[in-house]
Amino acid sequence: MELSDYLRILRRNWMILVACTVMGLFVAAAASLAIKPTYSAQTRLFVAIQSTGTAADLQQGNNFSQSRVQSYVETVGTPIVLQPVIDSLGLAASPAELSKSITASADLKTVLISITASDSSPVQAAAIAQATANSLVDVINTLEGASEGTPSPVKLSVVTPATAPPAPSAPNTRMNIAMGMIVGLSLGLAATVLRTVLDTRVRGEADIRRMTQAPILGGISFDNDATRKPLLTQVLPQSPRAESFRQIRTNLQFAHVSHESKAVLVTSSLPGEGKTTTATNLAIALAQAGQSVVLVDADLRRPRVDDYLGLDRNAGLTTALIGAAPLEELVQRWGEDELFVLTSGQIPPNPSELLGSAPMKELIKSLESTFDAVIIDAPPLLPVTDAAVLAQQVGGVVLVVGSSRVKINDLQKSIAALDMVDADVLGIVMNLLPLKGPDAYAYTYNAYNGEGSKASVPFSPDSAVQRGVSHFPAQIRS
Repeated sequence: MELSDYLRILRRNWMILVACTVMGLFVAAAASLAIKPTYSAQTRLFVAIQSTGTAADLQQGNNFSQSRVQSYVETVGTPIVLQPVIDSLGLAASPAELSKSITASADLKTVLISITASDSSPVQAAAIAQATANSLVDVINTLEGASEGTPSPVKLSVVTPATAPPAPSAPNTRMNIAMGMIVGLSLGLAATVLRTVLDTRVRGEADIRRMTQAPILGGISFDNDATRKPLLTQVLPQSPRAESFRQIRTNLQFAHVSHESKAVLVTSSLPGEGKTTTATNLAIALAQAGQSVVLVDADLRRPRVDDYLGLDRNAGLTTALIGAAPLEELVQRWGEDELFVLTSGQIPPNPSELLGSAPMKELIKSLESTFDAVIIDAPPLLPVTDAAVLAQQVGGVVLVVGSSRVKINDLQKSIAALDMVDADVLGIVMNLLPLKGPDAYAYTYNAYNGEGSKASVPFSPDSAVQRGVSHFPAQIRS
């Protein structure tokens, strides 16, 4: 993976990262507020040897002191030292319980002992630390005495008396918040990696590029109004949706320029990716460019073109394939441009056989000889074999990929199915793309209402549909 791929992953999952980081900060702050403050007071003692004062005695005493210091540190936590502290301060704790709040340590190569006591009260913490130091002095004097009445050769002196601390030693709110942020960010990164590994949906151009080198004809952003207004004639000519289809139309013309066949099949991997609206609007865009176009609804299982365009589908493609009526009587003109539509007709029990039959091949040739462009809306590739059968009879295939609607392995299967029948994939149209973010496609023009801009024409099926043989191109009537 390249740096751009990692950046794209971070942009896709930035909300998870932010949410986890904020949650870590919140938990750390809440825990810091919930923890009862603890104060720590410290006192320090100096260990000395009482000697005659000669250089040899001083050196020997210093070595002796250092060797004994660690033993004194361990003695701090014993009952012999802590019980007098409990008695003098009147503490309601046993020596074992009190030892948990007292720590003793010694600096290396020194004869200094540090005693630290922790308590919820700063005054009490200082009192415990000082009492422990005084008790240790008395205990060591007793333990190190050579015999009764003989002074101890070791002398412990308090060099730093314990004082009440001005601020609590715990919790360390700044440290906790910093750790909470780090832990939260780490969890966010882990969640991002896990989501990326488990997420197998195709979301944008980068996902498609990893599977196929087929050209991307264009991208169509998700539009909330597309359900109510699916056609180009229902939106402003300067809208991003209209501009996207004009771009796809232009790119398709370049991709199809070297093909003798004028027929283009529009399909997808699965239902719900927007192939029918793409085929319909592509046909409208071609007609708006001055071409004579015929749109064929070859989805004989779930036909939708008639619903979008407000046409009658009782007689259409299946009617022509069984020879029940001539083709010129079945094609219906739509709109003010040279756009003609051949609806599906009655749904047959054997769609695959009809679409792969010789009459279907002849029908496509007849339409190619009459129109500048033939757009065929086919069923999805994976549920049925209809599209693969039709792909062998047309000049090229346009594969519609719905962002977040199809998984990577499903798209791979679709491309493999087209390769198996030697279909010529002219390109891929990405549909339902997000308006913003790492998966938004290329550039779009903002819709505007200004002087000189065209207003959208209200859609009316009754005014748009013009039926009858008199509106069909003269070539096919003859």
